[in-house]
Amino acid sequence: MFTGVKVFSATKAKERDDLGEQVTRWLRANSDLEIVDRTVVQSSDNEFHCLTVVLFYRTRSGSKAPTKTP
Repeated sequence: MFTGVKVFSATKAKERDDLGEQVTRWLRANSDLEIVDRTVVQSSDNEFHCLTVVLFYRTRSGSKAPTKTP
């Protein structure tokens, strides 16, 4: 069971290159959350290539709410 979902998505090459760092920063800022599942999806058409990382998490007992990131 999960209590929240965090989605990271990028379509531009530079954004896709930085996506792992974005996920790592968020995980470090929210170390009180437990990741219970994840999904990685790559989709594309003739022009665009999209990479999406979806994290399913739950708060641990006594934890604060997750940190908001843009």
